[in-house]
Amino acid sequence: MSFRNGRVAVVIGATGAIGKAIAGRLVANGFTVCATGSTQERVDDLVRATGWPRDQIEGHPIDLRREADVTHFCDTRLERHARIDVLVHCAGVIHLGDLEHARIEDLDDQYLVNVRAPVQITQLLLPRLKMCQGQVAFINSTAGVRASSGAGQYGSTKHALRAVADSLRDEVNPMGVRVLSVFLGRTASGMQAEVHQREGRPYDESKLLQPDDVASVVIHALGMPRTAEVTDVWIRPLLKSY
Repeated sequence: MSFRNGRVAVVIGATGAIGKAIAGRLVANGFTVCATGSTQERVDDLVRATGWPRDQIEGHPIDLRREADVTHFCDTRLERHARIDVLVHCAGVIHLGDLEHARIEDLDDQYLVNVRAPVQITQLLLPRLKMCQGQVAFINSTAGVRASSGAGQYGSTKHALRAVADSLRDEVNPMGVRVLSVFLGRTASGMQAEVHQREGRPYDESKLLQPDDVASVVIHALGMPRTAEVTDVWIRPLLKSY
């Protein structure tokens, strides 16, 4: 598995544990990575702490809830880079609660980050991805296939993201663009630590998927020969803590 130098990847949500691991693998494979985070501080911390070559990493804060922010980010990427080879969607938010009492405002918030922003970013960057016969990876959740109690709102947005990926794949495969959905079980991350806290359970990250486990699978799928396409991958922890 190898990638040609000079390729460009956009990783949305690169300051999270999974996004950081994927971005690191892309940098190691010679990509220039446009890495986003929710705040300038988080982006600066990412660039400073990783030690990645500065000519291979570009940090950009972006509020995925704001359409204008998303548009500005995509427009500047198109101006700066003649090609975009890989787009990875790693950002996400979760609000737990049974459907009887869950706040509609929480559903709106999850929709904006988990569905609307990925759709808008993909639309805006798609011309460049088609030109390069690039690849799009949606880091999803097993809740995107089967939602459990207390996660109906979150699951609905992840179901929607799966539909986006499936439809996009049918539309762009003829242009040579590959689309991957990765459905994750519980993965060691800040989000999962918060989920455990809300559930009142101890957080033992050693029993969860590790971010680099996910990154290794994603990079392998992206590096497959062009005669093949990995469409859907399910990854879950070997040891079950739930």
